[in-house]
Amino acid sequence: MARTKVINLGAFQFDCRVAGNEKDELVILLHGFPETSIMWTALMADLNPNEFYCLAPNMRGYSRNACPKGKNHYTIEKLGQDVLDLATAVGKDKFHLIAHDWGAVIGWYLAYHYPTKILSYTALSVPHLKGFFQAIQNDADQQQRSKYIKLLVIPFLAEYKIRKNDFELFRKLWKHSSEEELEDYLNTFREKKVLTASLNYYRANFGKTRTEDIGEVYVPTLFIWGNKDMAIGAKGVALGHDYVKGPYTFMESKAGHWLIQTDYGTLKPAILKFLISNRFD
Repeated sequence: MARTKVINLGAFQFDCRVAGNEKDELVILLHGFPETSIMWTALMADLNPNEFYCLAPNMRGYSRNACPKGKNHYTIEKLGQDVLDLATAVGKDKFHLIAHDWGAVIGWYLAYHYPTKILSYTALSVPHLKGFFQAIQNDADQQQRSKYIKLLVIPFLAEYKIRKNDFELFRKLWKHSSEEELEDYLNTFREKKVLTASLNYYRANFGKTRTEDIGEVYVPTLFIWGNKDMAIGAKGVALGHDYVKGPYTFMESKAGHWLIQTDYGTLKPAILKFLISNRFD
């Protein structure tokens, strides 16, 4: 069962969920937007008996005491460095990485720039960034799916619309989440600074992420995409395949964007098999 742990990184304190034996291989799990580390608790419980130590942080902006003001604190470089520093803080040089949505954006960045640190990478929903951004630039279907980002980058207006009617917009996204997850999400996003911080992921990086700096990935990779995903279309997925040159497994789910909540029975054995096949020791 996951337990809470506060990890200090300089001036920041990250609220984390951890599970398993610290001597086992490390698996870091990165949540997306708008969620928290609670989304991973079931998977963490299923990985522990297979000798994996799981660490799922509430990432920068979501942890109350790791929530600096200003979008410049939320660049992809800083978000990625947090992950590396968390691994170091628990005494690990290498780790497996599992990530969804914005967590997967950070994951692709790490898999390319720090391949010697990553034993395996499991990306959920978001394909290789170069392929994905090519689709945003050139594919009408993906452009339509990504229109929501234009709202999220507008200061104050985005916060106002999201908070309206006690997060009615978010509640629609969370309709597949458990009551426990819903309570955790609301408690997190009702913190005024957290909502703005989470939106700063878009404001600091959208239109500025240097996709040419995220090239071919050679880390063993499992990518799982739901073909009913409202935000990620097939074109970006297809283009992304071309940039994964190492051992690569692609799995298409019949679910939507919220894969863990809606297709866990399919994902769990696939992820577990992949991790076991890429053990370090």
